[in-house]
Amino acid sequence: MVTKKKKIIVLSIMMVLLVATGFLNLSLNTQAEQTQIVSGSETLSFFESYRADRDTARTQQKMYYTSIIESANTSEESRESAETSLKNLAAKIEKELVLESCILAKGFEDTVVSFSDTYVNVMVKSSELTESEVAQIVQIVQEQTSKSIDNIKIIPIE
Repeated sequence: MVTKKKKIIVLSIMMVLLVATGFLNLSLNTQAEQTQIVSGSETLSFFESYRADRDTARTQQKMYYTSIIESANTSEESRESAETSLKNLAAKIEKELVLESCILAKGFEDTVVSFSDTYVNVMVKSSELTESEVAQIVQIVQEQTSKSIDNIKIIPIE
């Protein structure tokens, strides 16, 4: 019975750490939108900073799920749940990369995509977008995700 309590405590702590990582990532991204981040003599753009933060968060998520999967003390149900979550994360990463590549192929200078079960946020390097450019982006997102236009947010960023 004690080992079950330990498992619950360990999983609870891991979930708290995952939520804290997500919150930290969100707050850092909000700060990055307002100012550019200076690292040594290099200035990172919003897009570079966003990708770095996203990669860090994804690496932590992968490590979390992998640790659950590889743990000898993990129940079969928890292991299956972690495997499913890891597969879903990989699919999400792939979909974001495909969307970003397709948008860049249309001639946009830079872009990052944030994809969830409900919404797609597309941040494009531009002071403003024409109706034609917005239509191109919406078409790409709808073709790749089948999301309705109400669930697609396009954000121009200088």
